[in-house]
Amino acid sequence: MKIPVIYNVRSLLRRPLTSLATALGIALVVVTFVGMLALANGFRTALVRTGRPDNLLVLRKGADAEISSGIGRDAAAILQSYPEVARLPDGRAIASADVYVVVAKPRLNGSETHMPVRGVGPQATAVRDQIRIVEGRMFTPGRPEVIVGKGLVSRMRDVAIGDTLRFGQEDFTVVGHFAAGGSAFESEVWGDAEVLMHVFRGPVYQSVVLRLADPTAAERVRARIAADPRLQVEAKPESQFFAEQAGFLSTVLRTLAFVVTAIMAVGAIVGAINTMDAMVGARTREIALLLTLGFKPRSVMASFLLEAVLVALAGGLLGCLLSLPINGIQTSTTNWQSFGEITFAFRVTPAILLLGLVFATIMGGLGGLLPARRAAREVVAVAMRKA
Repeated sequence: MKIPVIYNVRSLLRRPLTSLATALGIALVVVTFVGMLALANGFRTALVRTGRPDNLLVLRKGADAEISSGIGRDAAAILQSYPEVARLPDGRAIASADVYVVVAKPRLNGSETHMPVRGVGPQATAVRDQIRIVEGRMFTPGRPEVIVGKGLVSRMRDVAIGDTLRFGQEDFTVVGHFAAGGSAFESEVWGDAEVLMHVFRGPVYQSVVLRLADPTAAERVRARIAADPRLQVEAKPESQFFAEQAGFLSTVLRTLAFVVTAIMAVGAIVGAINTMDAMVGARTREIALLLTLGFKPRSVMASFLLEAVLVALAGGLLGCLLSLPINGIQTSTTNWQSFGEITFAFRVTPAILLLGLVFATIMGGLGGLLPARRAAREVVAVAMRKA
């Protein structure tokens, strides 16, 4: 025979302060857990959104990031001449040979960070069609002008329209701000590749992006590129490249989320043990009565364990609710692959909230296990004497 759940609910309502204190402790752990997973998820989402599956990104052989790559003009021209590359009605290849560097620049708060700067070709917005100007205008090819991703506008100095950014020995005028669908491009400054090339790197590009007319031809084109002795480059789908860029840091953040919250969870579990143990000690008469009425010790144990889980679930739900406001909050970190700062938003998803509830349930189960066993082992005569 099982003890009705309503008994546990009423028992918790009779002790609101103790139940609330335990629930709040678990809620704080869940907020931390959800927040750190949302941080990792936001970082990964920003990078994954950056690439398109029908674009091929080409780097020098052995390079694992754009910043460590180098592709000459001749190789870039050969790549853009491939017949598999999509073309505009006038025959121009939908491709962009990019210059990529990171430059130390001040934030609004005075600290310094590495700002990613990308020089792009004339067809850059055709290759990456998520780019749209939200304020001002596009830079003019051949002129020292730049547009700034909206993720930098509220964080960096000298990025308002009309401001001047100095790169090398040349001043560049900010003429526009752009959005890129929440991708990592919103953390970059874009200008004309030919102008930036001479300021930073000389006659070499860091990457070439090709839009394929037929995405199913990707493997064939990759094999052709790898086999061409003139190129010494390798290609992969742009979406795959940026997903790999996100892999290391997002794994670190997720691991940190579990480690930090596990440490915090120890305190919450100890609190739950103390609370439930005090409840058991104060309810010896109830336990004796339950045993006298014929409820088996395992039913008593299950009942007290259920109370601990109910408190934990209440704390988990509260923690999930408290974590919702962080969804969409902008933050930034250094992408350890490119060494540039990337701006992104916390992303709280239903899956993360569900993980938070599961984590809370586990904490409640662990916290209530020992007190529940103690309740189940009470002997009627002993319990009555204690009462």
